[in-house]
Amino acid sequence: MKRFLYQALMATISSAFFIGAAYAGDASGTWLRDNGESKVKIGSCGTALCGSVIWEKEAAKQGSVGKRVFYDMVSEGDNKWKGKAFNPEDGKTYTGTMTLNGDKLTTAGCVLGGLICRSVTWVRQ
Repeated sequence: MKRFLYQALMATISSAFFIGAAYAGDASGTWLRDNGESKVKIGSCGTALCGSVIWEKEAAKQGSVGKRVFYDMVSEGDNKWKGKAFNPEDGKTYTGTMTLNGDKLTTAGCVLGGLICRSVTWVRQ
């Protein structure tokens, strides 16, 4: 009887895990910045998500191509990740978040414990 209860409990826990994972959004892919100036590619790096610049419209910003701008982004629940965001324009790294809403991804870099944030919207390509 104990073995049966144990197996039933494990099956329930496993089912809950896979159902939850199925409903979580997937931020992996190529994203175009809302102003059309750059593209990033986001994918898994270990157990987190990372993103690198893959295209810049302006020739003067071509040095950003290949730079990792989002890293250590770990899930904070469905469609939300938290980690680090690097801004190639000022060379600084900030606390970062990513929030997925359909084919739109909003990223934010924050300072002062989240009191001051700058966000950017991206569209899935």
